[in-house]
Amino acid sequence: MSNAKPARHQHSSAAPTQLPAGEGVRLQKVLAQAGVASRRAAEELIAAGRVEVDGNIVTSQGLRVDPENTVIRVDGIRVVVKKDLVHLVLNKPRGWQSTMSDDLGRPCVGDIVSERVAAGQRLFHVGRLDADTEGLLLLTNDGELAHRLMHPSFEVTKTYLATVKGVLARGVGKQLRAGIELEDGPAKVDSFALLDVNEGQSLVRLELHEGRKHIVRRLLDAVGHPVVRLVRTDIGPVALGDQRPGTLRVLGRKEVGGLYQAVGL
Repeated sequence: MSNAKPARHQHSSAAPTQLPAGEGVRLQKVLAQAGVASRRAAEELIAAGRVEVDGNIVTSQGLRVDPENTVIRVDGIRVVVKKDLVHLVLNKPRGWQSTMSDDLGRPCVGDIVSERVAAGQRLFHVGRLDADTEGLLLLTNDGELAHRLMHPSFEVTKTYLATVKGVLARGVGKQLRAGIELEDGPAKVDSFALLDVNEGQSLVRLELHEGRKHIVRRLLDAVGHPVVRLVRTDIGPVALGDQRPGTLRVLGRKEVGGLYQAVGL
């Protein structure tokens, strides 16, 4: 706790509204319950000016807040304290549908989260991956977060690893970064890198914030390198890592805070 620094998104130095005695929960207890730090360490964060409540830096102890409605940030990162919010990452296997149910009986995301849905959780999948695309798919019951993550205006970057046919000619990356005219308008990648070439196929990594259907496959087709295998590895601050296909994991506090920060919540 010694590296004290002010919260990064402060809007005002005015004190937030204090709830009447007996109402709400003390701020340091909320931080401790959210897993930010122990109650004692949370008090040190507050004293160091690293905690923000509803846009205001708090430095005095004992502030009572409404955990359900108060926006709390530590070092500028949102602390999500609503107990009923769910944030999951699924490593979607190849061949599975990005739907909660499938009329044709094909395996789908809903099969993996069926127990959670049966328990009353209403989960949104953040965007889709086509059946032949593997990798990271976010699931949440926060509809506003899901909407913003999918909306291109927030420019949340998505990272893919693609195995494509052929050996890439020099200049393909530059062409993709400059933009390709597709049938539904121009599209481009934010970054592109060739990682490996093996037996007439190339492994590439690309980042983009586009969300149009099959956008990665269509871009690579347009430069003459059809996709053999496609895996989404990252969405914003969330990475798939070594998570096994077909498994779920609950996002960590920093990952959740990073998602809310990325879309201005």
